[in-house]
Amino acid sequence: KMANTYSALKRVRQTERRTEVNRKNKSRLRHQIRAMRRALTAKDHKAASELLSPTFSVIDRSAKSGIIGKNTAARYKSKLHLRVKALAA
Repeated sequence: KMANTYSALKRVRQTERRTEVNRKNKSRLRHQIRAMRRALTAKDHKAASELLSPTFSVIDRSAKSGIIGKNTAARYKSKLHLRVKALAA
């Protein structure tokens, strides 16, 4: 269905831009977490430790922009950090 007012047309344009930004950010989040999990399954403590800070940063930014919820971000960070600590032991 086509928008038929100027404000509706503007909302369509804004939504397209926001969708693209959200898609890129969500993809960045997933790739970062995937890289972190790969390092953990490979039992590479050095790589996992180096990836920890950038991964937390991406998770926090995603939560801030609403891509994931605050509790989801906290859960991801907690689980990843526990696994890194377990590697060190």
